[in-house]
Amino acid sequence: MSCCAYYTGESSCEVKTEADSGDYTEHSHDNKSLEVDSNSHTVENSYPCTQCEKSYLSARGLWKHMNIHTDKYKCTECSKCFRCSQELAEHRRRHSGERAFACTVCSKRFTSSIELVRHSRIHSGEKPYKCNVCCGIFSQYGDLSVHMRVHTGEKPYKCHICDKAFSMSGNLNVHMRVHTGEKPYKCSLCNNSFRVSSNLLQHKRRVHSNTTDELKQNENV
Repeated sequence: MSCCAYYTGESSCEVKTEADSGDYTEHSHDNKSLEVDSNSHTVENSYPCTQCEKSYLSARGLWKHMNIHTDKYKCTECSKCFRCSQELAEHRRRHSGERAFACTVCSKRFTSSIELVRHSRIHSGEKPYKCNVCCGIFSQYGDLSVHMRVHTGEKPYKCHICDKAFSMSGNLNVHMRVHTGEKPYKCSLCNNSFRVSSNLLQHKRRVHSNTTDELKQNENV
């Protein structure tokens, strides 16, 4: 995979992309081959961690993972531990605000090479994550994970008030407004407020269509 990137900082570690990061990346959901949830998968010849529930398909993956249970690569600001020096270096940039990786297409900057690779797919249109049930393809692994819940029926986000469950965290957040009464979307033409943005748009079309048309005409004058 090519990556529209350049690195403006100094590092003794090799700069890796998502495609060649293997078991390096701190975002474990993008690692499709090495890390396995031992509660939901059965893997032959897997290497389980003796200190947590994670398992790996290689001894090298387990060896690097074990560093998070030591102080070898520990952040001095928040005490979080990492698997390797490059992970720690990228994490430190989150504290400092340094954005060493820049997109050569739009100049947007990122704290890690992995974030840049994900962003680059906006420009390339690449969608490397495929659903093995239907024809769905996605640019981000997280989007594929959410999509798979359509097939599995999984709804991991539960309301602690009424026990209603949702497949996406955003839907739970919207649902919680039923209980809190929060209506963050306010109409600029009257005093009405709404729980979701789509309801606000429908309200404007239904109630204020003449007013919004007049405003558009005035803007074009």
